[in-house]
Amino acid sequence: MQQPIRCLVVDDEELARALLGNFIGRLPNLELAASCANPLEAMAVLQQQSIDLLFLDIQMPELTGVEFLRTLQRKPIVVFTTAYAEYALEGYTLDVTDYLLKPFSFERFVQAVNKAAAMLQAKANAAGGTVHPADTAPAKDHILVKADHKVHRLKYEDILYIQSMREYTAFYTATGRILSLGSLKNLEEALPPERFVRIHKSYIVAISKIDTLEGNMVQVGKEKLPVGASYREELVRRVF
Repeated sequence: MQQPIRCLVVDDEELARALLGNFIGRLPNLELAASCANPLEAMAVLQQQSIDLLFLDIQMPELTGVEFLRTLQRKPIVVFTTAYAEYALEGYTLDVTDYLLKPFSFERFVQAVNKAAAMLQAKANAAGGTVHPADTAPAKDHILVKADHKVHRLKYEDILYIQSMREYTAFYTATGRILSLGSLKNLEEALPPERFVRIHKSYIVAISKIDTLEGNMVQVGKEKLPVGASYREELVRRVF
């Protein structure tokens, strides 16, 4: 039987700690190891216990979540929980797995947990089944695309965006287009979320290739691509 993911909650608001504790208790693959009102309490927990997943508030007295995270030499998987959207970009520069903007739903919480679980599994595979919070899985830098009776080794950094064309997907690069059978949904699950974002039912875009957001359009190189209403909030949260 697979061991549950041990969680630590750090938030100075009692209601926020209670909500996260409730959400964690509703998922059988999670275990609440401790709930702390400030980073100093959390430091003591991390010294005494093995923690897999840290739910961390940002705005706290004495020491902010960002400052606390920078003090850790061995970091668990981290999900920021905060009411301040302006910290999202800083969170991603600190290699935070996800960013829950308060108030968040149980569904949104589950999405963050799934991301964290996938990262933990990748670390476990890389370590031969043993997970240590500070381990890092080897970074994959490409995707294999079958097209024209060939297998193309397409580097992530070369992809501008991907478009769904009924039963096909089109990979656009600076040098051209590759058409392959497959669905955008399966691709979205396979591509690294820190590099790519879904902006529309028909488009996935490389985050580093997005230049501007204007209304419901993003500029990617010379192309303007539509942003679906249901994807806009996630795009703004993760990129802008």
